[in-house]
Amino acid sequence: MSRKKLIAGNWKMNGLIADSATLAKEISLNVKNLKPNTEVLVCPPFTLLTTVKKALRGSKVMLGAQDCHIEEKGAHTGDISPYMLKDAGCEYVILGHSERRTDHKETNALVKAKAQAAIKAGLKVIICVGETLTEREAGKAFEVTEKQIKGSLPNESTAANTVIAYEPVWAIGTGKTATPADAEAVHAHIRKVLVQKCGKAIASRMRILYGGSMKPANAAELLAQENIDGGLIGGASLKSADFTAIIETAK
Repeated sequence: MSRKKLIAGNWKMNGLIADSATLAKEISLNVKNLKPNTEVLVCPPFTLLTTVKKALRGSKVMLGAQDCHIEEKGAHTGDISPYMLKDAGCEYVILGHSERRTDHKETNALVKAKAQAAIKAGLKVIICVGETLTEREAGKAFEVTEKQIKGSLPNESTAANTVIAYEPVWAIGTGKTATPADAEAVHAHIRKVLVQKCGKAIASRMRILYGGSMKPANAAELLAQENIDGGLIGGASLKSADFTAIIETAK
C-alpha cells in the first residue's frame, strides 16, 4: 500500500528566535513545490513555536512539538498541555523519544497516557521506539521495539493520528546509521507488531519513520526501503540545505 512520506525535523534543544525564524522561512521557501506524496514537519522547542508558526505562514510545512503533559491544565509547573500545543498551531507532537525515556525516565505507560491525551486534544502523535547498542548486540532489537510499541500505543491509535519513529538509540547523534537492510528488517517487524496491535487495515497504512543520523548522503537508500515511510531528522534538520536535500529524495 502506498503511504505518503513524512519528513519531520526534530530541532531538540536548539535555536533562538532570530535564527529559528530564518531557518523556518528558508525551509518553507525551499519546499514551495513539494511533491504531493510528501509531507514536511518541523518540531522546534516550546519557546519557538509561535515564531516558527509565523515564519511558516502560507507554506506547506507543518508545525509540531517535542513533548506534552497528560493533563489539559493544572498545577504542573514547567509542563505543556496538548491543548496548549494545539492552540499554538501544532498539528503533531513527538512522544517517547529515547532522550525523554532516558533523561526523564519516561515509561511505556507514560508515553501511552501522553499519546491518549494528545489524540484527544486533536493532535497527531509520533511515538518513538528503538533499542540501545547493548540490546542490539544481544539480538534484542525486535524484542525491545515490540515491547515499546505494545506498551506505548493507545487503543485510539489509527493511521490518521499516529506515526511510529524507529530510532536505534546507538545511532542518534552519533553519526552511526543502521544499514538500509538492518533498518528495513526492524521496520518490517514493527509493521507485523502493528498488525497484532491495531489490525491489518490500520497497520498497512500507518507510517513508520527512520531516525538516527539520517542525512543527505544516506537518505535516498533508506527511504527506498519498503517499510520506511520517512524520517525523523535531528542534526540535519537544523541546516535548511541538508533538510531540503533529504525532502527531495523522498518519492
